[in-house]
Amino acid sequence: MAMRPHVLVVGGTDSSGGAGVTRDVATLAAFGVAACPAITAVTAQTHRDVRHVEAMSADLIRRQMDAASEANPIGVVKIGMLGHSEAIRAVASFLEDHRDIPAVLDPVLVSSSGGRLTDEAAIDDLRDCLMPLCNLVTPNLPELACLLGEPEAKSASAAERQGRAFLKQGCRAVLVKGGHAVGGAATDVLFRHDSKPVRFSAPRLNGSLRGTGCMLASAIAAGLASGESLENSIRSAKAYVFDRIAEASTM
Repeated sequence: MAMRPHVLVVGGTDSSGGAGVTRDVATLAAFGVAACPAITAVTAQTHRDVRHVEAMSADLIRRQMDAASEANPIGVVKIGMLGHSEAIRAVASFLEDHRDIPAVLDPVLVSSSGGRLTDEAAIDDLRDCLMPLCNLVTPNLPELACLLGEPEAKSASAAERQGRAFLKQGCRAVLVKGGHAVGGAATDVLFRHDSKPVRFSAPRLNGSLRGTGCMLASAIAAGLASGESLENSIRSAKAYVFDRIAEASTM
């Protein structure tokens, strides 16, 4: 009997159930992949606001990751909310010790409701210490601008320029998400070294749903853990998120 793929999910909780590890676990389950959670923070939040954040210590985060990797064969590490520099360094140290395990990073800086989830002082560590160890980073346009220290891109050409600039900072691959852009299509663009950009488009829906960044990154991780290529994993993940937003818009 084949071993079920496992993804080590590193991120925070969301008491509303709208994002974070709750979304990660549900998404992975939909793809038939098991989740091993390592909690970085416990948040008290609704669909409208973040009321409190209680960060886990770096030592506890690393211990959770170590225990998960000892208990199960980890195919991929999916990383979400980290919050502070010590947590970022703890996750980076794990990836350095397990370079054979690919990692997908969703650089969560603020919640969908607008609450900040990552200290500004930690952004340099996120960019310089962790991102070079990840196989894929999945920023939206505001996150990409923040990580580059630039204004948010307002056109497709500006977003492409920022994606290429971000790739040069040491990332192996960057998927720039177009959900915050305008136009009839929501287009995500994959940038890799020595490859032309690959675009993944879907019609832009009127509905909205929290936690779509968590869903997309987890669905990509599920594909990679199941042996799919990066492009096929992204394609399947985007279709999955599109379907979930479509369902939400009819409720």
